[in-house]
Amino acid sequence: MSQRVCIVGAGAVGGHLAAKLARAGHRVSLIARGAHLAAIRANGLHFTGKESFSVPVAASDNAADLGPQDVVFVTAKAQHLTGLAERIPPLLKADTPVVFALNGVPWWWFHRFGDRPWMPIERLDPGRLVERTVGLERVIGCVIYSSNTIDAPGHCRNVNPQRNRFILGEPDDSKSDRVKAVAALFAATDLDTPVAESIRQEVWQKLLTNISNSGVCCLTGGTVGQTMSDPACVDVARAINHEAVAIAASQGLKFTPGYGPEAVAATLASPVAGHKPSMLQDLEAGKPIELDAQFRVAQDFARAAGIATPTLDTVIALLGLRARLATA
Repeated sequence: MSQRVCIVGAGAVGGHLAAKLARAGHRVSLIARGAHLAAIRANGLHFTGKESFSVPVAASDNAADLGPQDVVFVTAKAQHLTGLAERIPPLLKADTPVVFALNGVPWWWFHRFGDRPWMPIERLDPGRLVERTVGLERVIGCVIYSSNTIDAPGHCRNVNPQRNRFILGEPDDSKSDRVKAVAALFAATDLDTPVAESIRQEVWQKLLTNISNSGVCCLTGGTVGQTMSDPACVDVARAINHEAVAIAASQGLKFTPGYGPEAVAATLASPVAGHKPSMLQDLEAGKPIELDAQFRVAQDFARAAGIATPTLDTVIALLGLRARLATA
């Protein structure tokens, strides 16, 4: 059944989702701006992956133009959430779920987290703006494994058509009817959208890769393959990975430290080796980066638990200055 779906944050990942859902017959709209918005309005959204196609989609920089939706996906980077939060309410019906498809620790991390009390994360939701405008009860989590770029306004390209996974999950890990309904939206697409057994386990699994690779790539300017081909850089990534595994344990999550020779070899043999992490893409474009969601919140968790993170601390210090210089 066709659904009304809005994508808030029509960047590379949002464009991919929009193109696939629109082609599957859903009534898709986008919150976009600038040249990207103008191109989509004039010529539709163009997608290149296993095949190339264009789809007409509604697009605006004003959510009120698009009206209430059945499902909203937020694919903007975490650092842009507070700037977008007040645009979301016009898209919401009483029962509209909001799927946050973000990298790093999400702002809702402590919502329905076992018997832990709700605790807002000020770094990710200053003044609890997202909590107040969207609401915790609407939240569905989403972990993304999909490498995409915007090649030109209105043109989205999928870098690795063999690896496009969007893992969904309720904050309490229940297999609710609504999370199953969101997964069912993708039935007519080629995207893999499983419902997680533990959404936080999936969030941290992705974070282990991002926190280890992205910081090193941003500091060197290299692709994943170039960075992982340098033994000294692998040592740094491995050290961060081990620290992040220890932080995960303090959150009740269990992982085995990675970045052994076989894992590095597998990375170098994959299409992702030629890809620059999205954080590096943003840095080179002079945009703010996901430093809080992917690095500093993990560091905060470590300090609260008394866990030493010397490598992570060093990379955060260097990356913080690198980011400030890039956006100055």
